[in-house]
Amino acid sequence: MEYLVAVGDEGTIAMAAQRLNVSSPSISTAINQLEGHFGIQLFVRRHAQGLSLTPGGRRVYNEAKRILGDAAALNDLANDIIDLPRGPISIGALSTIAPVVSARFRRSFEDAFPDAQVSLHMGDQVELFRMLGRAEIDVAITYDMQLPVDIDFHPLISLAPKVMLPIDHPMAEQSDVSLKALEPEPMVLLDLPLSRDYFLSTFQMANTQPNIAERATDLALVRSLVAHGYGYSLVNIGTDHTLSPDGIELAFKPVRERVKPLMLGLATMRADQRSAIVTAFFDHVAGMDVTPKRRSKPNHQTL
Repeated sequence: MEYLVAVGDEGTIAMAAQRLNVSSPSISTAINQLEGHFGIQLFVRRHAQGLSLTPGGRRVYNEAKRILGDAAALNDLANDIIDLPRGPISIGALSTIAPVVSARFRRSFEDAFPDAQVSLHMGDQVELFRMLGRAEIDVAITYDMQLPVDIDFHPLISLAPKVMLPIDHPMAEQSDVSLKALEPEPMVLLDLPLSRDYFLSTFQMANTQPNIAERATDLALVRSLVAHGYGYSLVNIGTDHTLSPDGIELAFKPVRERVKPLMLGLATMRADQRSAIVTAFFDHVAGMDVTPKRRSKPNHQTL
């Protein structure tokens, strides 16, 4: 198509060859192939006057020029996506993390990059990896648990598990809590894929076993069950407030035994090159203090 347009513009194969920096026979062969493929004559060949487009050739020439323009626009768009941190970016967050960090990440990033449009999604670890694979999200905020081989993970902060207790529990006054001492106590397990396996492995590392009395797939419900005395639980992410969703005080204590922490970070599909906006999000979040914070007022204008 480039050869066709060049010949149509220049009127001779020699001038088209000079413009494109290719040989004249290459252009002649390309024109002959196009005419054979379409089954029409594109040019009238006049030995002294060069080549002129036939009526049908003129229509093909115009369409080829439009297609080449569209292709150039796609290249420009791709370069824009790679080079400029603007436009849409879709962020997924683990359901236990999303209420704590995702909105804060979004607000901070959009304040720094006003041309960015961030959309938020939530799911468990398996769902997040599935959404990454389907290109439904660009980045996942999650833990380093059972990462697929086609996922790149970039750590942000190490989070050790804490024991969550009712405020009136006898161990709530201790500086830390032993998992062995909790063995006879009822446990409320956060029963989510991979999270469940991690918490159970924490007990294995401490050479003890939990007495699971309740299971819940929602962290807010786990907090409420603990607050109302149905047992203790283990959590990795929290906020600086210690209330259950219905306003009852909770206690959070470090685990006494040496156990493996979880690494909170950003996950993407493995690729040779990221878009500019994804790179900007990585760089921005890496420079943030990602520990949970309380803010008395949200950063928005009053309408």
